[in-house]
Amino acid sequence: MVNGIWFTINHSPFTNSQSMQRVIFNFILAVEGVVANTLRAVLTALGIVFGVAAVIAMLAIGSGAKQSILEQMKLIGTNNIVIKSVVLKEGEGGEETANTGSNSNNNNNNGKRPWSPGLTLEDLRSMEVVLPNIERASPEIVLPTNLVQAGKTQKAKCVGVTNAFFELNNLHLSDGNLFHKIHLDGGKPVCIIGHNVRSRFFPEGNAVGEWIKCGTAWMQIIGVLEKRSASKESLENLGIRDYNSDVYVPVSTALLRIQNRARITSDDIQQDRDDDNDKAEEENYHQLDKIVLRVKNSSQLKVTAEVAAKILKRRHKDLLDFEVEVPELLLEQQQKTQDMFNFVLAVIAGISLLVGGIGIMNIMLASVLERIKEIGVRRSLGAKQNDIVLQFLFEAVFISLLGGIIGIILGVVSAKIIANGADIPTVVSGWSIALSFGVAATVGLVFGLFPARKAARQDPIKALRTD
Repeated sequence: MVNGIWFTINHSPFTNSQSMQRVIFNFILAVEGVVANTLRAVLTALGIVFGVAAVIAMLAIGSGAKQSILEQMKLIGTNNIVIKSVVLKEGEGGEETANTGSNSNNNNNNGKRPWSPGLTLEDLRSMEVVLPNIERASPEIVLPTNLVQAGKTQKAKCVGVTNAFFELNNLHLSDGNLFHKIHLDGGKPVCIIGHNVRSRFFPEGNAVGEWIKCGTAWMQIIGVLEKRSASKESLENLGIRDYNSDVYVPVSTALLRIQNRARITSDDIQQDRDDDNDKAEEENYHQLDKIVLRVKNSSQLKVTAEVAAKILKRRHKDLLDFEVEVPELLLEQQQKTQDMFNFVLAVIAGISLLVGGIGIMNIMLASVLERIKEIGVRRSLGAKQNDIVLQFLFEAVFISLLGGIIGIILGVVSAKIIANGADIPTVVSGWSIALSFGVAATVGLVFGLFPARKAARQDPIKALRTD
């Protein structure tokens, strides 16, 4: 078949079909040359193999990190400022305490914790009045409780919220409705339960309209949350609960029917200390556990957080018994760190591909020197310089693509090993495989061009005389 193609090429005027036959013939010769030296071709391709594998693994780690960041963004919402209460211990207070956790040198209370009203609904109202760029605001009261229904019990969290809580945290209902105004203002005994609570107490029936006991108060279920899928790692990193396992009641209901910690006075706290000197934890005097604010413009996040901190510091008698966090900025910093890590990996992968390309060029130059006589024979039989260029260029590209295929397989396997062994999320996408394959072909083309041109420029007469 090859002889027939060669005869046609050399005895007929060139047409498009014949030119294609010429290219195919050169490709066949290139493949035969690679197959005849399989071990050398595999060793030559090792640089490409590891380079492409590094690219695949790097992109998989980068994509996995980006997906993890997006997942966390969905959990915390965008443009949010989170204010958390901090229970100060005896003798703590002031800026030094907030920053380091050590005792302040400025308190003169003989070891007693300076008095503070704690985080309250009045704090929230003050910030809403002073900060005009607040779009949504949500208080949050977290109260440990025991759930009881039809003889079944379960420990859970009863969370006092408003409807803004569900919007800020991207939570949606699978059944029922959110709280009505009468529920929010009147302290009505109603609740919305998480998916896991519904699965535990109402595995087969409809939970909406049923009653469930939270601690000592019976609540009527008016809604059920959709299941929120989130990894344990994401929940721990963001310091948030599993929303599927909570029961949500209006803030007014939590304060009127369950517990209002704002009614605890400093005398009450001191009395508890006197009654139990070995008490492990300080009494929580904060009415609210958390306040979440959504800012209209993301560019105002940092400034708004600073102003909110100043407002709270003034209202809390200069005691920093709260923490102000901007999760989005923290995630952005995390993303920048991950991008830097990905850049380092990209440099390493690029160096591997460069070394692999140089290896291909060196082997191809050596192959030219070994096959000078073969080149002379082809030229004497009518092959043109372009034919020689195509033959050696095809060999270089073929070796590079062979390394690319092996590298892609190794990269995918490495990404899976990294995900399972190092507990790092990885995502291997189709475009990363296509990019790696294209890079491998380009490396073979670029680094194979010089040896191919060198082979084509050999003098046929001198080549035939070479032993």
